[in-house]
Amino acid sequence: MGVSDFLFVVPVLVFSVVVHEVAHAWQALREGDSTARDLGRITLNPLPHLDLVGSLLVPVVLFLLPGNLIFGWAKPVPVNPANFRDYRAGDLRVSLAGIIANLALAATFSAAYLIAFRLVGVPGVFNFAAEHILVFLSYGILINLILAWFNLMPLPPLDGSRVLHQLLPPALQGPYQTFGKFGSMGFLLALVLVPGALSKVFAPVWIVFAWIMGIAIG
Repeated sequence: MGVSDFLFVVPVLVFSVVVHEVAHAWQALREGDSTARDLGRITLNPLPHLDLVGSLLVPVVLFLLPGNLIFGWAKPVPVNPANFRDYRAGDLRVSLAGIIANLALAATFSAAYLIAFRLVGVPGVFNFAAEHILVFLSYGILINLILAWFNLMPLPPLDGSRVLHQLLPPALQGPYQTFGKFGSMGFLLALVLVPGALSKVFAPVWIVFAWIMGIAIG
């Protein structure tokens, strides 16, 4: 990934992680908890959402590493599940909201890529910027697939861990959360330190991305 590509990636990544957190906050409000709204987190303004490590440091480090993989995160939305009208169902819906939002963004970028690709070569239609537009849209697809897959992993504090927590029998929920916190640290370290770990964990993303690109240009 070159510097020019990174300049496309940054705005897409920031926008995508912000939408992810706004989706959590919006769904929490629908479930009866106004905590995130009261703290100003239902906004597309990136400033209340961005995290120094997840939104800046991690993407830069991944950019410098081999593998052409980049992702990040924003500040977690504060949620009080005790305010949900239905604790279990509400927690599941709020946990899944960010993942669904990223999948919806991936679908939107895919549709835009399909349209833009068909317009390339049409006289007078953005031919000057066509290549850059397609690159931008392709990163929109890829980054949102990465965010959805990463957050679906059942590792605290990722969204997938809340989903699995609610699906487990009550007797296993506490031990899972305790073990998961230490397991998550080891998993994330392994992703960075073990050669090839990132590409293997995110292999399903590349398969789906290639499938979408095949449909778009086929």
